[in-house]
Amino acid sequence: METDKKIQTQVELTDSDLSEQIKAVTKDSHVRAENTELMLAYQRGNVSLTQYKLLLCSLYEIYQALEEALDNNSNHPSVAPIYFPLELARLESVERDLEHFYGQDWREKIVVPAATKIYAHRLRQIGKDNPEYLVAHAYTRYLGDLSGGQVLGRITQKSLGLKGGEGLSFFSFPGVSSPNLFKQLYRSRMNSIELEEEERKGMLEEAVRAFELNIQVRRSGEERMEWRRRGMEEWRGGWRRRGAEEERSGGWGEKLTARSLQIQTSLVNASPLFRMVLGICVALATVGMGIYAF
Repeated sequence: METDKKIQTQVELTDSDLSEQIKAVTKDSHVRAENTELMLAYQRGNVSLTQYKLLLCSLYEIYQALEEALDNNSNHPSVAPIYFPLELARLESVERDLEHFYGQDWREKIVVPAATKIYAHRLRQIGKDNPEYLVAHAYTRYLGDLSGGQVLGRITQKSLGLKGGEGLSFFSFPGVSSPNLFKQLYRSRMNSIELEEEERKGMLEEAVRAFELNIQVRRSGEERMEWRRRGMEEWRGGWRRRGAEEERSGGWGEKLTARSLQIQTSLVNASPLFRMVLGICVALATVGMGIYAF
């Protein structure tokens, strides 16, 4: 509820183009999105494999929902002008990257954060009830990915030591020869969409919501990484505590020695026949080792 109120207070209608209005109302959200841990890692030029894999898992769920909704509403008067599946579709690219990192059975291995599922649910919901709102999400996602794709791709490649573009399909837009010219075309198509005042207001609210949902997705990835880090520290701490306790009570080394002595004693006390068989095995092993040494 608090987020919805914040969205409404940020929407101020002007006579400017739709793309400029979206840019204006999402300015604060954009700054917050740039200051999530994932984007700060990219700004430092050092993104981890765990971060990138979590990002891909979320992108798969998001683009699956978004592109399904866009496909289903491709003839809608608000969606048709900005429907560019050949140039912008990301789902197959993300699938190739997931297969690279997780293997052919990647669908059984990936983990999707709850915040991502909420985002995907919203996309499917407006795809049924308010298809015009898809314009805000498509603009936020596609043009954002297209704008930073080349730079983020290079940082990811360098950070993870990836070669030949493997695992980096998401950042590649082979259907777009000039990102700048294409973005101009996209904005022009957006600005041509005819909207009633309430529809425009709702779309601007949805643009802010799109940013907020993306921020929550990034934060959920950070929380998951923090949970893993703490879990590993607790695991290591448990082993250190156990080692200290064992050392105070005699140590693992002494216990292993005692166990070894127990085994040796049991062998000495074995029957004469068993000791004879054991002696033959030792002799054969010694001969074998001698042959291997030559």
